[in-house]
Amino acid sequence: MKHLKKGRKFHRKRDQRKALLKSLGEALILKEKIITTESRAKELKRFIEKKITMAKKNSLSAHRNLRRFFSSEASRKLIKEIVPLIKNRKGGYTRIIKIAPRKRDKAEMAKIEIVK
Repeated sequence: MKHLKKGRKFHRKRDQRKALLKSLGEALILKEKIITTESRAKELKRFIEKKITMAKKNSLSAHRNLRRFFSSEASRKLIKEIVPLIKNRKGGYTRIIKIAPRKRDKAEMAKIEIVK
């Protein structure tokens, strides 16, 4: 049974899951909206909202922690461009919009974007 278990595994090992979330998160920060499967978007929302909250602190430890997950370009854009636009928000930094299923395998697709 799966009681009290959080997060999705995506049929991947832990390192592969972490790499997937890092790359999706970086793409979301750099492009500000991406299209992916609905389950990936929901898991990315959990991941990226924690990172945005950390970036709002704008401390040395926050900068270092963001550099562990994202490239210098992505972390710089997050701190300098995105955080000032959402500094008054207390949460809900991303929005998931369901779109038409993918044609080849009918996977539920979604667009995830950063709310400004």
